[in-house]
Formats: sequence, structure tokens, C-alpha cells
Amino acid sequence: MSLSRSEISLLTAGPLFRGVSEELLQALAGTEGASLVRFDSGVVYSPRHFRRSLGVVLSGQLQVAKGSLAVSVLGPGDLFGAAALYSDEPEFASTVTAKGPSRCLMLEQPLVDRLLAEHSQIRENYLRYLTGRIRFLSGRLQALAQPGVEGKLARYLLAGGDSSCSATELCQRLGVSRASLYRAFAALEDSGLIRR
Repeated sequence: MSLSRSEISLLTAGPLFRGVSEELLQALAGTEGASLVRFDSGVVYSPRHFRRSLGVVLSGQLQVAKGSLAVSVLGPGDLFGAAALYSDEPEFASTVTAKGPSRCLMLEQPLVDRLLAEHSQIRENYLRYLTGRIRFLSGRLQALAQPGVEGKLARYLLAGGDSSCSATELCQRLGVSRASLYRAFAALEDSGLIRR
């Protein structure tokens, strides 16, 4: 198992291995607990099918969903699996699905433990990554908790509201004007909370 030059460049530019030597990454590829995995399509990771591994997308795209809510699309350099890496609660894992042929570097938890203990740069990068995730999720929670039309719409959608109702019916259910509803949809879309 080996990493290509472009994959090593991708890893050194990404959040986990920024500032790490290429030699360390090439040695990592052959280390116990590291594997290069190809996914053609379908579920990569879910609350029922997960490993305590941190994944790095090397090629392709992975769709991240929480229940029926599409959260994001991961591309080369992005990490996944951090929420379940040190958790005994697998239900908190998101569902990650390959949208087509994808290749990922998978790092099992004991290897991640060793990398964090032995390499201060990787430890700092991982803490910086987790801090960024916390800020991102806090911002999303703040947007969902806000009062007003955006908050009402977000809570309605998260509760699994009827997606087949018309805009007029939705306005009546939420007690808002049509113009306010459209502005709320646009604001939620601009903030990345929904996709239309």
C-alpha cells in the first residue's frame, strides 16, 4: 500500500497533516492501523456500520447525512469519522455515502492515539480541526435556535414536517407571510443549512 505524490501533496495541504513531512506520510501508509480503501458507491460509514477510524478523502466525493438531513459533501482532503472516533455512542455517527468511486485513507483509533502522542504537529492540527468543527456546529445551532421565521422554518424541517405541502399551506402552518417564508428559505440556504 502506498500513497501517490499527488495524494501526499493533498494530505500535507489538508487539516490533519499540514506541516508534516512527506517521509512520515509515506511511512504511515505502510503502518499497522492505516489502510487505503476504495469505495465504489453506497454506505461508507453509518451508526450501524462504522469503525473507530478517522477517514481522509483522497479522491471522489462522500455525502454526509444525519438521518434524512443532508449535511455536506466531502471532497479530497476532507476528514470524516471524528465524531465516532472516541465515542461509545455509535448513534451519533453520521451516515457517509460514496457518491461514486472514492479512495480514502483510513486511520484506526489506536494509530490515531499514537500519532497524537508522538507528533505535536498532528496533535495541534487535530485540535485545530475539532475546534473548527465545534465553531461550525455552534453556528448552525445558533441559526436553528434563533427566533423568527428562519427559526420556525428550520425547526419545522428538522421535525420532519410534511414536505409535500404547498407554500401557502406552509405559510399557514408557520403563521408567516409568503415573502417572509421565501426570505427564510433563502437565508437557510445561504447559511448552508438546507439545499433546494
